[in-house]
Amino acid sequence: MNVHATLQIRCSRGGIGKVLTTLGRYIKDIKQGAEPHPDLLIVCTDSNCKGFQERKKNIERELSEYAGAYLCAVPDPHIERWLLVDSVAFKTAVGKGCPPPPLKCERDLFKKLFIDAIVDAGVQPQLGGLEYAEDIALQLDFERAKTDASLGRFISDLQNRFKYLQNQ
Repeated sequence: MNVHATLQIRCSRGGIGKVLTTLGRYIKDIKQGAEPHPDLLIVCTDSNCKGFQERKKNIERELSEYAGAYLCAVPDPHIERWLLVDSVAFKTAVGKGCPPPPLKCERDLFKKLFIDAIVDAGVQPQLGGLEYAEDIALQLDFERAKTDASLGRFISDLQNRFKYLQNQ
């Protein structure tokens, strides 16, 4: 969409508790002027079978005093599912496609499916496969990716935000 974005990642590991704690500290730093105000804040956390609305409520509680633009990216149920939805992107990044992920929630299911797909491609993942996440994401076809409801919601929300920023 011809939008230049500079990413600044504040927290990339840990569950909802760590995400919310880090987010609270970050918002406090912005309010105190210790951090610059971002054009767009994206908060991402797995739904862990809780669903988008519950996770969004958790995030919005931390953002209650934040006046800026934000988006909630909530992979349902886990981020690894998003990395499996576009077999062509997966093949381009890892060397072999992957089967479509099932529509179910089970603890660690998608981590296992993700690692298994990487190993099936003849690669031994050193970081649980997440070392391929950026490569897969960069190859995603948004129309194919939108077949996943939670990823489709995030892509649409992000595209709408970019359109808004372009018109500013």
